[in-house]
Amino acid sequence: MNLPGKKLVFIDKMEDLAVFVPDFEGSSRLAVDLEADSMYHFKEKVCLVQIANQNTTIVIDTLKIKNLNCLKPLFANPELEKVFHGSDYDVRSLYRDFKIDIHNLFDTELASRFLGVRETGLGAVLLNRFSVSLDKKFQKKDWSQRPLPKGMIEYGAKDVTYLLPLADILKEELIEKDRLAWVLEECEYQSRVRASSTDNEQLFLKVRGAGRLDRKSLAVLEQLLHYRLSKASKMNRPPFKIIGNAGLLELAINKPVTMESLLKTNILSSRQIEIYAQGMIQSIKRAMKMPEEKLPRYPHKRMPRLKPSVTKQIEAIKKWRDQTAEKLDLDPSLLLNKAIINDIAMRHPVNPEELENINGLKNWQKQVFGEDIVRILKA
Repeated sequence: MNLPGKKLVFIDKMEDLAVFVPDFEGSSRLAVDLEADSMYHFKEKVCLVQIANQNTTIVIDTLKIKNLNCLKPLFANPELEKVFHGSDYDVRSLYRDFKIDIHNLFDTELASRFLGVRETGLGAVLLNRFSVSLDKKFQKKDWSQRPLPKGMIEYGAKDVTYLLPLADILKEELIEKDRLAWVLEECEYQSRVRASSTDNEQLFLKVRGAGRLDRKSLAVLEQLLHYRLSKASKMNRPPFKIIGNAGLLELAINKPVTMESLLKTNILSSRQIEIYAQGMIQSIKRAMKMPEEKLPRYPHKRMPRLKPSVTKQIEAIKKWRDQTAEKLDLDPSLLLNKAIINDIAMRHPVNPEELENINGLKNWQKQVFGEDIVRILKA
């Protein structure tokens, strides 16, 4: 196996980065990964970007080099393939921090899923394909620390070392199964994902289990979430390191408004009580004083009442989908997810052309399974 990136270079100066751009521009493809500090700071940021071609791996210190405009043409070049593994987070982060658009992306994690691989984390895939075991001791380290130990730099570089040969193997297998076009279309959609703005949303919408709370408890939870966000920002810590969502849910249900009642809940550690107890009690009191008409409501999505015929169609499509996925050895949701199945049943296309009206249905799904879907509906 011919591994890319035999030469490793750590770059923390703009002039040094500029030296490698022409070499990478002359490549046919690049392996890309990044490291961020979401586990350690309130506002996450990209700390390293690792890029490898057949000869060289560069590890870019993006805390020192904050302008990556010189790399934008590389990522935008449709003739130059960029290979990632699990690209969703990376694509969003590169655009958020550097406004980098990516064209011609190939995701080896996505490709693995379309080959029926169940464990698609990079460590599991490399162990299976190359008998290579990744050392995980740096996985949860603070990538914003400086100076960065040599071991962490080498760890980050290793994440891109095997991506190009891995992509070769996966593409060959996808071609054998006639699924390469499926993955390439999915990768094209993946290259355009962006971080969603939720600035105006109520914070409780991001907390699992909040939908089961009554309105008063929901108001308490929202106040506690705002308090946690404020403290996390001031202390430059991730909100979950102030207190987890599960603890806030319990506080919203119990609603302790005195130190005595708070201590009885046994929800907070002694350190959390010392630092946050008074602020949390004040937040709970503020919510308890809120008038009835101003209490928040959880926006439960009400599914439209379906006709029996539509329900039967949903069941028929799902049965066909599951049987087809089993034959192909694929996760059924890769073929058709629940939302698409419901939309198909409600719109009831009578020919493959009418599948164009189905939201989220990709071209490969229409071309490969369109006639089957229409046949199921007619039956």
